[in-house]
Amino acid sequence: MVADKQTSAAVLAAFLGGMGVLHFVKPEPFDAIVPSRLPGSARLWTHLSGIAELGCAAAVAVPRTRATGGLLTAVLFAAVFPANVKMAYDYRDRPAPQRLVALARLPLQVPLVLWALRVRRRAHQ
Repeated sequence: MVADKQTSAAVLAAFLGGMGVLHFVKPEPFDAIVPSRLPGSARLWTHLSGIAELGCAAAVAVPRTRATGGLLTAVLFAAVFPANVKMAYDYRDRPAPQRLVALARLPLQVPLVLWALRVRRRAHQ
């Protein structure tokens, strides 16, 4: 069971770290889904969310901060949901495969939030 806890946390940390790095290496796709109602530039929000993902990755990777990291990751996954809604709306006139990807992102947030909460819960066991 310890290996399962460690593996799940490590995979979540790697996922968050990879996505966080992408926010800086290839920011354009992230810029495009930042809701326009947010103050400041889309790039600012892309970089802030990348920093948040990298911070969550670090917190989840370290056993001592894993519970807090899991909670913060769940909050982050919920917080980016409006960007996924914007993407689904913006893609409504795109070809079917692109629309499907955009729509699939919406329910994907639920298992991501649950995964982060499971990592948090297992950190206490």
